[in-house]
Amino acid sequence: MHTLMDIDQAQDSGYESVRIDHVGFVDPHAVEGIVILKSADGREFYIRAFSGEVAKHISSFSDANHDGHSSIYKMISEICEENELVLVKVKIYESGEVLRANLYFTGKKDMVLRSYRASDALALATFYKIPILVRDNLLKENVEAN
Repeated sequence: MHTLMDIDQAQDSGYESVRIDHVGFVDPHAVEGIVILKSADGREFYIRAFSGEVAKHISSFSDANHDGHSSIYKMISEICEENELVLVKVKIYESGEVLRANLYFTGKKDMVLRSYRASDALALATFYKIPILVRDNLLKENVEAN
């Protein structure tokens, strides 16, 4: 269930700012996407089991020019612009066996949209070039393969 809450409501502590370190595909047919998020101290979090299409969007949004890109993300951008709202950050967390995200907007009205798909939130964060926050306990030390 998606609910609204005030943006100035007490925030959960224990989140770490991350950047997208890698976007790719788990399979050779680009059906399943993977994103590696990395914190400033080098800890990582791997997100997979989302559509390859979303991975392609995240990858294309990393480029400087995505104005001509027709997608649900561009539609959300236009709705926000018309309503004088700006997405300022996303927070990713576990909810049972799945990853979810809260989206924080400010403008005419501050609001938080709760419990959306983490992959879509990552795409929006990349589209807007805004902070991505991940629950600290999800980040793990990087283990190099031999």
